[in-house]
Amino acid sequence: HLKPITDICISPDGALCGTVADDRTLKVFDIVGYDLMVFLPLSFTPQCAEWIFKTTHSQAKIAIADKDSGDVTVFDAKGNGEALHVCKHHKKRVNCMKYVQKLDLVVSGDDSGLIEYWCALTYKFPNDRVSFQLKLETDLFELARRKIPIQTLAVSPNGASFAVISIDRRIRVFKLRTGKLRRTYDESLEMASQVQTSDNLAQKLEDIDFGRRLMIEKQMDKDKIAHTSVLFDESGEFLVYTTHLGIKIVHIMSNKVVRILGKIENTERFHRLALYQGAPRAPTGARILAQDVESYQRDPVFLCCAYKKQRMYMFTRREPDDTGDESLGRDVFNEKPSAEEMIAVTPSAQRGDSAKEIILHTTAGDITVTLHRNECPKTVENFTVHCRNGYYDNVIFHRVIKGFMIQTGDPLGDGTGGTSVWGTEFEDEFDSSLRHDRPYVVSMANSGPNSNGSQFFITTVSTPWLDKKHTVFGVVSKGTQVVDQIEGVETDEQDKPTMDIKILNTTVVM
Repeated sequence: HLKPITDICISPDGALCGTVADDRTLKVFDIVGYDLMVFLPLSFTPQCAEWIFKTTHSQAKIAIADKDSGDVTVFDAKGNGEALHVCKHHKKRVNCMKYVQKLDLVVSGDDSGLIEYWCALTYKFPNDRVSFQLKLETDLFELARRKIPIQTLAVSPNGASFAVISIDRRIRVFKLRTGKLRRTYDESLEMASQVQTSDNLAQKLEDIDFGRRLMIEKQMDKDKIAHTSVLFDESGEFLVYTTHLGIKIVHIMSNKVVRILGKIENTERFHRLALYQGAPRAPTGARILAQDVESYQRDPVFLCCAYKKQRMYMFTRREPDDTGDESLGRDVFNEKPSAEEMIAVTPSAQRGDSAKEIILHTTAGDITVTLHRNECPKTVENFTVHCRNGYYDNVIFHRVIKGFMIQTGDPLGDGTGGTSVWGTEFEDEFDSSLRHDRPYVVSMANSGPNSNGSQFFITTVSTPWLDKKHTVFGVVSKGTQVVDQIEGVETDEQDKPTMDIKILNTTVVM
């Protein structure tokens, strides 16, 4: 795809993978053969997609929702590319669809909060498969009455229930056949704040950690990223979803949180969740030794992504294999992305990628930096993309000299690390109008001419001797008192603060 992928879906038989993107294309891959099978140009921009056929059907039908209307168009992935049908059940954009193979019906939700059922074969309301005729007999109008857009939904494997996530941060569980509301789980920021002040120790955090996580949640709101992903386990009795605390596992019948995964991983905000509950298969005809029995037992595995992280994370009962060879080992907890990985996720160099302002959310308070993007386009682009990618998240101020400056931007925290978004050092950008002639000037740290990477500093006094040696690319427009506070902290003999002061995360203002 030439533009961001908006959705990915796997066929009921596990043989096909469909992807749709903003480039107005559908691509279908053969999972077993790992080959591209179908490339289909679309006449509309897709929002989401879902396979809607039984394994016994001859047609491999896929439904694709239009981002700019409520239409859902159905195609045969093995056909000639012509649309089989256009469903008009929704008036607003459809954000999510799930196919229930057991009942051969589709559940879909849109921006108005409307939930619709429709048959995958006739595209009409499935009267013979549900126990109601009118929605007034159900709770399916609850979100539509409140005009709360639906973000995503999940259906239990047994087809008994489905869960809906909306922008009010509540997870609602419905009985599929009756449309009745079964449970509601409130994960709103207001409820999180109440829990934080309660006696529920299992869901409480340290105040500083809670404040940081709350800030990330608000940033996700600004970035319009779905806060939560949800799924059922294979029994349909447990609901699993992501929150600011980590991954919650809830037993629906008893209405109890039985476990929270990843709560101690306070640098990641997990989302985009998947679950594998199968057992590894032994090679055909192979003898399983006693010591290998554990390797072939069932081991539920959660896979997920994290906000502003270029990795996937796995939760399992197993410990990583210890090879005994340090050269083969990987520091999975602290490893930074390689230069190649960073380049792969870095947007191409365009003036539109440069921010107007960056807000540094630190443990001491917020510092707003106004950037000189016209005078220093490459430096500002480097700084903007690093902030957008979360490169500076949890990075400390490693050097503080009273009456001079405060310095940060090194992921290693000792002044020896950090690289540019291109993976190499880049040149200085000097402008006669930009000088170190006042306090609160933001400038690049370097080890000599044209050796800029990721480290930068903020002056606290006029420092004219740095002119033409360090690139001035910004100025503190708000939060000067925070800079003064950091400048005044106690430091050791190496000018490193005795207590860590961190950049928690950043906000990019375009």
